Amino acid sequence: MPPNVLLVLTDQERYDLTAPDGPPVETPNVDRIAGEGMRFERAYTPIGICSSARASLLSGLYPHAHGMLNNCHDPDAILENFPEEIPTFGEVLAENGYRNSYAGKWHVGRDQTPADFGFEYLGGGDGAHAAADEDFFDHQRDHGVDPESIELSDAIYHDNNPDKPICATAELPVEATRAYYIAEKTIERLERLDADDEPFFHRTDFVGPHHPYVVPEPYASMYDPDEIDPWESFAETFEGKPRVQENYRQYRGVDGLEWDEWADAIAKYFGFVTLIDDQLGRILAAAEDLENTVVVKAADHGDLAGGHRLFNKGPMMYEAVYRIPLAIRWPEVVEPGSTCDAPVSLLDLMPTFLDLAGASPPEPVHGRSIRPLLEGRRPDDWPDAVVAQYHGDEFGLYSQRMLRTDRYKYVYNVPDVDELYDLREDPHELDNRIDDPRYEPVRAALRERLVARMDRTEDPNAVWARRALLGGETPRDDAEIDAALSDAKTGDT
Repeated sequence: MPPNVLLVLTDQERYDLTAPDGPPVETPNVDRIAGEGMRFERAYTPIGICSSARASLLSGLYPHAHGMLNNCHDPDAILENFPEEIPTFGEVLAENGYRNSYAGKWHVGRDQTPADFGFEYLGGGDGAHAAADEDFFDHQRDHGVDPESIELSDAIYHDNNPDKPICATAELPVEATRAYYIAEKTIERLERLDADDEPFFHRTDFVGPHHPYVVPEPYASMYDPDEIDPWESFAETFEGKPRVQENYRQYRGVDGLEWDEWADAIAKYFGFVTLIDDQLGRILAAAEDLENTVVVKAADHGDLAGGHRLFNKGPMMYEAVYRIPLAIRWPEVVEPGSTCDAPVSLLDLMPTFLDLAGASPPEPVHGRSIRPLLEGRRPDDWPDAVVAQYHGDEFGLYSQRMLRTDRYKYVYNVPDVDELYDLREDPHELDNRIDDPRYEPVRAALRERLVARMDRTEDPNAVWARRALLGGETPRDDAEIDAALSDAKTGDT
């Protein structure tokens, strides 16, 4: 029988928080999945914004193909709902005999829920982008909490939005948090499953550690702000960077924050991560006796959280936002404690789930099944770079494309200066090398490779990128581009 799948997705969680060499954040349950399975060191989101990334996860398509270019809840949403004619993995799995269920955040359509895409929806929502979830509010009341009057303390606010905190301590028991409630709904579901029935797919989407970083004790004071060192990227000066980055500092209302305030906020962010990890532990305990089950832990995208002196996300394609945690446990298939350095994308999970089910993916699909990697095989034609894109959010439309190789990152900013980072020499992305003559051969090769990848996925921006980046020329074939980039690596750079 095909394996069961349990997918746990966090909302806006940085890669480095669960990396072995990252900050000292307590995540024993994510570490357990990685220790009993495989940790992916080069996993990336196709886009650093919630609705778009989640739509790509569902469909295996880049946003330019599924059309959900920005968040569906905003007044300037390009699409308010996900196109029903585009196949999603939930629907295909249901057609192939899987019992699908879903708990937690949705955010892929104002008038849609997971029930419209092949899942039994158990609720959980996020209180802002889903239907009213009175069941959760009743849950809070059962734990002695009035959802309309939760008190906050130790709050830090945006300079330009005194009504919405960046972080705070919530005066409520852990059992009354949404994270606990979503885990509870998941556990109830897992306990009802019968191993002799059809295979199941269950997805749990936590509403966090997305800001506001509001957590109860003991998590609110679990991490001492005085012991949190500034991110290396906090040395950002914005010299040679696109102007939009400094604009976003002001727009987000954080241009007046100094490190001591950021440290307070990040301590709450760390606490939020550990709160969710503890709920993941409860879920793993409930799944302990479920045989033949693949467990996947991922995130939709990351969070700047003060990196580069910025907050949240936006038209900044830094590692803090685009690199994501991904760990997969598959007993008797994945070698315990293994790591994979092949570049993968969140949109690769859709064809992977169908591959596990023995189902063929629909056409087109931009993702690729990572099952060979899980089985310890890296196909010869596996790409050595990932591509991502960005189209804007509530600040307005802003077109970007990114190519990330093992050493370099090239960002095509349509309305402003491009970016080129040498991540071996500058891992914190502080020095934009786009105009450095020593990097001219690298820049030329990366531009060719990016346009070639855009052509391959029928990105409508490819025609303009070809003119702007290649002078209208057609990219050479992959082997020639790779040779040019390899030659460039051996130079002064």
